[in-house]
Amino acid sequence: MEEWHMPWLARRLAVVDSTDSGLIGLSGMVLEETRRTLLVDTGEKQVKLAKNVIQFTIDDSDRIDGSKVCQRPEDRIHRRY
Repeated sequence: MEEWHMPWLARRLAVVDSTDSGLIGLSGMVLEETRRTLLVDTGEKQVKLAKNVIQFTIDDSDRIDGSKVCQRPEDRIHRRY
């Protein structure tokens, strides 16, 4: 869970599960994070992902449930999980 408290910009994100099956397996570098979305550069295009519909890893960390981190990045870093 330590990854939950770290900044995610310029780190590698991989979607491991989603309610949208087309997003599973998507991976790339995090360009931007807002309260409810992540902007990811896959190398071919930039994709905006809703946090509440994905489960993902950051740099091969433990699985993170996006619905539990739907707050501003500056609030997420200081929150207890």
